[in-house]
Amino acid sequence: MSSSEAVPVDGREAAAAVERPVASIAARRARPSAGWALLGSELSVMFRRWRTWAMLGALAAVPILIAVAVRLTGHGRGPAFLDQITSNGLFVAFTALVVCVPLFLPLTIGVVAGDTIAGEASHGTLRYLVIAPAGRLRLLAVKFAGCAVFCVAAALTVAVAGAVIGALLFPIGPVTLLSGAVVPLGDAAVRMLLIALYIVVSLLGMCAIGLFLSTLTDGPVGAMAATAVLAVVSQVMDQLPQLDALHPWLFSHYWLGFADFLRAPLVWDSFVSNLWLQAGYVAVFGALAVGRFLTKDVLS
Repeated sequence: MSSSEAVPVDGREAAAAVERPVASIAARRARPSAGWALLGSELSVMFRRWRTWAMLGALAAVPILIAVAVRLTGHGRGPAFLDQITSNGLFVAFTALVVCVPLFLPLTIGVVAGDTIAGEASHGTLRYLVIAPAGRLRLLAVKFAGCAVFCVAAALTVAVAGAVIGALLFPIGPVTLLSGAVVPLGDAAVRMLLIALYIVVSLLGMCAIGLFLSTLTDGPVGAMAATAVLAVVSQVMDQLPQLDALHPWLFSHYWLGFADFLRAPLVWDSFVSNLWLQAGYVAVFGALAVGRFLTKDVLS
């Protein structure tokens, strides 16, 4: 072979040698943005689904039904804060949050968390996601973050819908707290948002449990049902005095502890205890989800 023929080959090899590290550097730089893009895509898909809006609509209907019922009857007897709605419409939001925490919110979170991985597998899209630049670990993180965002949307839906319908049907003004102190409307609104934050934190452990269960199956219905059932079982166990020793370790133990935010001054003890408990559940079941998902054969 002549030297004139060898030069182009060597030139192509040299160019390829230069391009390979450049491409590798570009890929490494693209990885963080790939994670954010995947999160944006996850949230976009979640909030384009009719199911998501149907669940949020059902949650918004709870405070509306409470307010209409009290308005028609003229009095409130039942859950906490119900008897104070006629004097201050902001208590519609507080009452709705108390009603939704034990059942309605866990049901909706169970649906979203149980669908995280199993839903992708049932639709045949999981294998494409795991070979994407984001990778399996980042995919799990994005799915958990998406579930957490839904928790925020769900809690705010109940709180905002309750405040709006309460303002429309009842007088709004300074709020008398559980400690007897009276705070202005702005302070009460901040406390309502703190309660919503408390509820979001309370549901993070359940999100992690649902994520783990979702990695165990390719059928989302089973993971959804198991997550919701565990929430009910945890609350039932928390009511049994024979299981006192287990109560502080149950992920639902502090779910109704947000009443501390309706005292003056603010009491943070329950929030801190709840935060540590939920962080433990996220760590344990997050690790289990990672261990399962990294060794899972993805066929669909």
